[in-house]
Amino acid sequence: MAEGKPVAAWDAKGLAAPHMQPDKARRVRSMFDAIAPTYEMVNCLASAGRDAAWRRAMVCAAGVRADDTLLDVACGTGDVCRAFSCAAPAPRRIVGVDFAGEMLRFALPRSNGTTRWCQADAAALPFADASFSLVTCAFGIRNFQNLEEGLREMWRVLQPGGRAVLLEFGMPSAPGLRSLYRFYFTCVMPLAASILSRDRSGAYRYLPQSVLSFPGRAGIVASLRRVGFAAVDVVPLTLGIVSVYRARK
Repeated sequence: MAEGKPVAAWDAKGLAAPHMQPDKARRVRSMFDAIAPTYEMVNCLASAGRDAAWRRAMVCAAGVRADDTLLDVACGTGDVCRAFSCAAPAPRRIVGVDFAGEMLRFALPRSNGTTRWCQADAAALPFADASFSLVTCAFGIRNFQNLEEGLREMWRVLQPGGRAVLLEFGMPSAPGLRSLYRFYFTCVMPLAASILSRDRSGAYRYLPQSVLSFPGRAGIVASLRRVGFAAVDVVPLTLGIVSVYRARK
């Protein structure tokens, strides 16, 4: 290997079973550090601008109250935190947590007085039990080293009666649309996104593989219930490409 040449976070072996890799967390952190500078631009272009609408739907589903304290897990560059800070009413306190330092570096310049940032792993949140009334996570649960460990941490830091609101990718159920979307998602999007971002980490090859090999809506709901959540419901968006999950402690 030439000196200075970046090492891909996701090689062919890792992509064959992304959720089974014992060092998945390390790979994910490396990947997000690499794509942080172009992360939001690529998300907007790859989703044809729908990512903003998905965040608005998440805010709406949360039923925000003025006395809410919000923890956004896997906050990335802070787009979800900013969406909640613009809500009416907005939570009185917002904390964004992510384990990729570069993502947080891009979140900091656009933060406001109600938002604080913390670098930490979703599997070991540095907060006391029952610290928040609302916990959110947009497109992040797929990246946990262990799904139920991460969900259990969300449950732990929620107050009794607190709400969890998640956004996650899925696949359309209509056969024709599913085939068309799969072609875009596995062939067109990874190539275009990699070119736009100049990414060599394998991030945009990991994305479709991590969605296709992740539990579907029923599996995510079952995991939420297993860790202790109740009143779990799912709202599909954009023909099932994305879903909002709501649950209560």
